[in-house]
Amino acid sequence: MAENLDLFELNKNFILGRPIVTIFHNATNMYSIIRVKIQETNIQFEEKEIIVVGYFPKLAEDELYRFKGQMKTHPKYGVQFQIDTFEKEVPTTEQGIVHYLSSDLFTGVGRKTAETIVEKLGLDALTKILEDPSALDAVPRLSSEKKLHIRQTIEENLGLERVMVRLNEWGFGPQLGMKIYQAYREETISLLTENPYRLIEEVDGVGFIRADELGAKLGITGNHPDRIKAAIFHVLTNAALSEGHVYLEAEIVLPQVKAMLEQSQRIEIPYEAISQAAIEMREESKICGEETRMYLPTLYFSEVGIASKIIELKEKNKLAQNFSRDEIRKAIGDIEEQYEVTYAPTQAQAIETALNSAVMILTGGPGTGKTTVVRGLVEVYAELHGLSLNPKTYVEKDEPFPIVLAAPTGRAAKRLAESTGLPAMTIHRLLGFNGQEKDEETGREVVGRLIIIDEMSMVDTWLAHQLLKALHEDVQVVFVGDQDQLPPVGPGQVLKDLLGSQQIPIVELTDVYRQAEGSTIIEMAHQIKKGIMPESLTVKTSDRSFIQAAASQVTSVVTQVVKGAMSKGQAIRDIQVLAPMYKGPAGIDNLNKEIQELVNPNDGTRKELVFGDTIYRIGDKVLQLVNQPENNVFNGDMGEVIAIIRAKETVEKQDLLVVSYEGIEVTYQRPDLNQITLAYCCSIHKSQGSEFQTVIMPVVRGYAKMLRRNLLYTGITRAKNFLILCGEPDVLAKGLATTDDLMRFTTLKARLNPTLTTEVIEAVSQEKPSSTMELKQEQTAKQSATEQLGLLNTAESHKIGEVLPSNLTTETAPYIHPLIGMEGISPYDYND
Repeated sequence: MAENLDLFELNKNFILGRPIVTIFHNATNMYSIIRVKIQETNIQFEEKEIIVVGYFPKLAEDELYRFKGQMKTHPKYGVQFQIDTFEKEVPTTEQGIVHYLSSDLFTGVGRKTAETIVEKLGLDALTKILEDPSALDAVPRLSSEKKLHIRQTIEENLGLERVMVRLNEWGFGPQLGMKIYQAYREETISLLTENPYRLIEEVDGVGFIRADELGAKLGITGNHPDRIKAAIFHVLTNAALSEGHVYLEAEIVLPQVKAMLEQSQRIEIPYEAISQAAIEMREESKICGEETRMYLPTLYFSEVGIASKIIELKEKNKLAQNFSRDEIRKAIGDIEEQYEVTYAPTQAQAIETALNSAVMILTGGPGTGKTTVVRGLVEVYAELHGLSLNPKTYVEKDEPFPIVLAAPTGRAAKRLAESTGLPAMTIHRLLGFNGQEKDEETGREVVGRLIIIDEMSMVDTWLAHQLLKALHEDVQVVFVGDQDQLPPVGPGQVLKDLLGSQQIPIVELTDVYRQAEGSTIIEMAHQIKKGIMPESLTVKTSDRSFIQAAASQVTSVVTQVVKGAMSKGQAIRDIQVLAPMYKGPAGIDNLNKEIQELVNPNDGTRKELVFGDTIYRIGDKVLQLVNQPENNVFNGDMGEVIAIIRAKETVEKQDLLVVSYEGIEVTYQRPDLNQITLAYCCSIHKSQGSEFQTVIMPVVRGYAKMLRRNLLYTGITRAKNFLILCGEPDVLAKGLATTDDLMRFTTLKARLNPTLTTEVIEAVSQEKPSSTMELKQEQTAKQSATEQLGLLNTAESHKIGEVLPSNLTTETAPYIHPLIGMEGISPYDYND
């Protein structure tokens, strides 16, 4: 078998040559395009030079490299050699090795020293030095500094190629291989040989199955502890990212881990081995636990941190500076007179509550005046505190603006800024995030006196914790949101838990004001919010309609509606098609292509840039998919393609695409085009926090498994002026009648209000996923292992709702309020 593999390797296509020029190099993912002068090859190619593409670092020009891969014909750029692996051609003769070691690469190593190294280590000297850091100890009269310099130089010049070749042998392609190398550098082989499962935690794109395949190649099989721990981590991570859970009960985790391990390798894994691995992970701080609940540490400490900060703010509510009702009412009256507005009693109550609270929640459905309250609160706050709302005033004084407005998405922040006339930004930008942070790296303080966070329903547990821990101790916080919208994409349900805890002042706006303007969209949305099926669901009104259509007809209906809206003067940027799925004739991908052909076709003379299955043209509406704080562009932002620049027109010889996001221009190189997509149609999740003049929303049977009341409610409430639903009425009705039964497992509500502990935990126990119910034949063994996990507690003395010990230790610190027992005491009490 080994002989066959060697024969295959010998017959693999290769090019031996020297790089002439680097045409393109992406320093982030290492995607590179170079021109190579061919010295030797086993492929039929008559030219003396060839374009080589793949994932590799910048290569030294005029050095000799061996590239292995296959020939490809690019539809635009012609013949290219796409590499799987590459390595620098190293000398194999005594004279060649001596010449290499005495070259300018090795400062202070002369020919005589090089000859001594070869004499002592032989013709495989370079390999020995790479594989054994102590190999140079056999060479006399070499100082420690010189040994280190020689070894590091060889690793820098030959280590990468060696690692990439080994990773290729292990089944990792060049792109993922380069990402793995960037994580571990020259220690890649040794670290992965010791524990291949660390890839799951430390390298994006590697899941349990891939790591387990490598583990099997390295002899890690069966109930090896590293293998079981990796499966536990995978189950908890998948539950957080795919289902939004902050924790899982052990009786859910154990059977899932067992099934995964036994499916990957046909070896029975006892429950006791899984529970023992979980206990060891707790001791290693790889997971956290309370009773039989299992958490990823980042989510556990985020939830504990949120609860701690909210309790701190709640305590400050009692000590907060209170304005009298007369003062507040007078200020509100002044603002009403100045801006010719009238606040309803509940809106005035919301402003008063916010002014006299360290933390409060403003909630309500669409059209209830949340924006009006926020605008009024800002004005009244400034009036009572004698503050200017002109940002220039603070710039001149070199002082921070006292009112901070933020939202989870760029579009939501833009709406907040427009409604208040004040600066607003995304939470990520407020915290200075670039998307690459580790937990321990986030320590930025948010400076401001009044913090207003809009669209709080979109904020997940991790982001909420980062935000709250960045707040100054004297701050006042107002959370604004609608809990009936979709939960966050990330884990947790912070707004819902804060509301359910009954520990924070809440003002819910219920009176609908936009309805007075004749909005039947708002009327229908509130009926849906209350669980009432609108009788006029398919009845045409002045601002909404329902067009019956099968899935095969949806594309035609949608394009006709778009065409009709544009013929009446609406711009395509104000028309948004929303769908819950990407695939199928009524899916996002197909609808984007069809609408693009309608509103932005190519007559044969226009520039195009093809990336995968997507064609981009100047004028296309696009959606940003990742945060780019350095460009002030964030996930969910929509823009327009304003330029396409051909490779032959640039110095770098690469295609460029320029997008304008409300005047902010961002340039994308070809490898970066996975950061955007066409946006004529987008998912309802991506639209959250946005508002459009016209929303077109197909609802067909192919969507049925995804349709829930909160999804449809979120989509419908994106429409400001016109809503066109199309599809099958019975599917829409069934979706509206289906509540979100995918309960998220969190303990934030119980941490904030221990009296709710029993209610919360019982609710969770009644909502076990079906996978748990399907494994009852193993209940005895599973129950025993679950009981064993009673040893899992992160703080052994603590259970949610129990009285805490009076002594402060590292174990109890996360649960003990820092000001406990300090009521009414200030630092001034200790002054002489």
